[in-house]
Amino acid sequence: MLNDKLVEALNEQMNYEFYSAHVYLAIAGYCAGESLDGFSNFFMVQAEEEKFHAMKIFKFINDRGKKVEFEGMPTPVNQYESILDAFEHAYLHEQEVTRRIYHLSDLALNDREHATMQFLKWFIDEQVEEEAMFDSIINKLKRIDKDSNAFFMLDAEFAQRTFTPPAAE
Repeated sequence: MLNDKLVEALNEQMNYEFYSAHVYLAIAGYCAGESLDGFSNFFMVQAEEEKFHAMKIFKFINDRGKKVEFEGMPTPVNQYESILDAFEHAYLHEQEVTRRIYHLSDLALNDREHATMQFLKWFIDEQVEEEAMFDSIINKLKRIDKDSNAFFMLDAEFAQRTFTPPAAE
């Protein structure tokens, strides 16, 4: 049975996932303002993924017979020094998401709340992928010059990115 502390933490994480979408939309706006439509698309797709994550938690809370509660969110950063700076900001954000997911997992483990522990495993696996992706992109951006063909090839590659929700498990 979900106790109040765990329900509160799940609601906080759901809200943080929606905030994450907000963060990525702000970065998409920055990229669009720099006429880097592929990078903008990358972050718009990332925002869709975050909304999917939030709704996954929304559904879980409801499926467990508990109440979903929404909160306001802080204003995200809207300006960056460079695309690299934007990706580094996003990477730090993902590390915070990971920290929060681990905290949730610890709460579930302490409560021996096995259904929540199983549910959160998906998020733990997802965070490994998210952090690895951002780390890889940052390393690529550090190796290429903003005015190089490689930079524009990366922008073109990101223009092709789409979001397809994972199949129901």
